[in-house]
Amino acid sequence: MASILKVDELQGIVSAGDITVTSEGGSATQSLQQGLAKQWWNVDNSPSTVLLDSFNVSSMTDISTGTLGPSFVNNMSGVSYSVAVAAQTNHNGYVGTKADMTTSDYDTSFRNSSYSATDLDLNLASVHGDLA
Repeated sequence: MASILKVDELQGIVSAGDITVTSEGGSATQSLQQGLAKQWWNVDNSPSTVLLDSFNVSSMTDISTGTLGPSFVNNMSGVSYSVAVAAQTNHNGYVGTKADMTTSDYDTSFRNSSYSATDLDLNLASVHGDLA
C-alpha cells in the first residue's frame, strides 16, 4: 500500500529554508530549493505577444522584433542566475539568447537561421538561481 503525505509547508530541521533530498543512488544530496525553477514562461510571439502560461512572471514586454522582457513577481537575489531559452517555429532555425540581466528582469532575443531578429511562434524560458 502506498503512503500519502499531505502538508501545507515543508521546513528543514537545521534551517527552515533548507530541505535536503538524497539522490536515487543514496550517495549524493541536493538542496530542494536550489533545484526548483524560480520562473518559467511560454509565449506565442507571432503575430502578437500572448503569454500562454507562466510562473513568477509579473509582466512580459515586447521590446522589439524578436526581443522579449519578462519581469519577476519575486526578484532574484543577484544577477548570477541561469536562464535557459528555447523557441519553436514553423520556419527553419532559431537561436535564443539572454542579456541585460537584473534582479527584477532580463531580456531574451530570438533569431532565425540567418540570425535576423524575428518574432517566433513559441518562446520558452526557465530560470534557476536564488530568490531574494
